[in-house]
Amino acid sequence: MTIETLAGQIEAQVMQKGVRLWMTAPSDWELNGSLDMGGRHLTYGLVNTGVPHAVMRTGELRDVDVHEVGSAVRRHRQFAPEGTNVNFMEISPDGDLFVRTYERGVEAETLACGTGVTACGLIAAKNGWVKLPVKIHVASGDVLTVDAELTEEGARGVTLTGPTEHVFEGSIEYKGK
Repeated sequence: MTIETLAGQIEAQVMQKGVRLWMTAPSDWELNGSLDMGGRHLTYGLVNTGVPHAVMRTGELRDVDVHEVGSAVRRHRQFAPEGTNVNFMEISPDGDLFVRTYERGVEAETLACGTGVTACGLIAAKNGWVKLPVKIHVASGDVLTVDAELTEEGARGVTLTGPTEHVFEGSIEYKGK
């Protein structure tokens, strides 16, 4: 199936226990950015996976104040005027990623963000920290998988695979004009 989004058309394959999405081509790469946060320096990677995401590697994900730091980075002058989504990731010894996301527009931490998970997987792979495909654990408890072919310019054939759950059924009666 094809899903039309603000970032373009996304191809999807519905599988027995999940769905695979072919994400938009990533752009606007920056692997080693640095932010001055009032005397404190934060390093980040940046990639637009349909929307921009700043990705920060951390040692202890549970200790990150996602709201405070995420909000400050999201609105940092370096990302003006639209701002950016902010992702914090921890790399486990077995090569999985654990991710928490501060989403612009929501202006809070969300339980999962597909474009953010994709950004984390790509930034971690481009930096040589993980191998693709990579499993990514999100705050909701779900495990998603990011895969791609890395290129000198970035990546192509980017996919995001994850579980699905039937949450409701409905019908609409439309009488027209």
